[in-house]
Amino acid sequence: MNGAYFCDTIEDPVRTLKSKEDKVPGKTAIPPGIYKIILNESPKFKRILPRLIDVPFFDGILIHRGNRASDSEGCIIVGENKIKGKVINSTYYEEKLVELLKNAEDIEIEII
Repeated sequence: MNGAYFCDTIEDPVRTLKSKEDKVPGKTAIPPGIYKIILNESPKFKRILPRLIDVPFFDGILIHRGNRASDSEGCIIVGENKIKGKVINSTYYEEKLVELLKNAEDIEIEII
């Protein structure tokens, strides 16, 4: 965050996306790029979460808690990568991230 390490993430496998048909719903990583983030209430999770805007071939991409890529349908899961294929302490990092972003302006994330 701002050039400093904040936490680890876990996401679905990377696939080359030339069209919407190349995407495997719920099993495809977000394409590389820089995306604007807003904070708003997730209808599914009923809490304020970071939401990525204008991700090609994706809708409703959030940053939220979980432990495995399978805990998401294309979203970014935050935590600590201490166990292969999982993150831990995810609730802590989601809550801390949301708290930090509440006071931020012009929020962006770079996916590489």
